[in-house]
Amino acid sequence: MSNLLDKLNWRYATKKMNPNKAVEQEKVDRILEAVRLTATSSGLQPYEVIVVTNNELREQIVPHAWNQAQITDGSHLLVFAAWDNYTEGRINEMFDLVNDERGFKSEGWENYRQMLLNAYPTRDAETNYQHAARQAYIGLGTALIAAAEEGVDSTPMEGFDPAKVDEILGLTERGLRSVILLPLGYRADDGDWLKDLKKVRRSKDNFVTEMK
Repeated sequence: MSNLLDKLNWRYATKKMNPNKAVEQEKVDRILEAVRLTATSSGLQPYEVIVVTNNELREQIVPHAWNQAQITDGSHLLVFAAWDNYTEGRINEMFDLVNDERGFKSEGWENYRQMLLNAYPTRDAETNYQHAARQAYIGLGTALIAAAEEGVDSTPMEGFDPAKVDEILGLTERGLRSVILLPLGYRADDGDWLKDLKKVRRSKDNFVTEMK
C-alpha cells in the first residue's frame, strides 16, 4: 500500500506530454482491465471506454476540448461514454450474463432484476444518463489509479463539448454519450509548468471526519 501511495503522490494532471513516447500496449491493456473490473451500481456497467489512437480523430476533437494538446501528444485517448438511457434490453442483457457465467439462477437475483426493470426504464432518459455517467466516474477513478501504478501519465478532462465528441466518434447511434476524456502518455521533460511543483492537498484533519 505504501508503494501505491507513492505512485499517487507521483501522479498529477499532466499538462504537456511527450508526443514521441507511446504508452506500451500491455500497460494500456492492464489499465483497461482494471476499469472493466471496477464497481458499478447493480453491476450493470452502464458505460463503455472508447480507446482512440487514430490521429485524425483526435485532431478533430482538440478544437472542441479547449485545444488541450495532451489529446494528441499522448498516445492513447480514453473516452468514457455512458449509456444514454436504461432500457429493459440493457438491464436484461447484464442479468442474463450473470446467470450464464455463474451457471444458475437465484430467486433473489431475479427479484432484484424485476425491481430494476420496474424502476429504471420508467424514469426519464436524462435522469438515467446522469446515473450512468456517475458510474463512468467510478471507472475514471480506477483508471487514474491504475495508470499511476503503471507509471503512465494521465489527464482527466471535463473541458470539452460532449455533443461534438459524440458526433466525431459516432457515439449517438450507439446509444452512448461521452462523459469525460482521459489522455494517456508520458510527461515531457520540459514545458509543463506543473511538473515539478509540490503536490498540494488538504490535510487529513481538514478532509476526513471520523465519527466514533
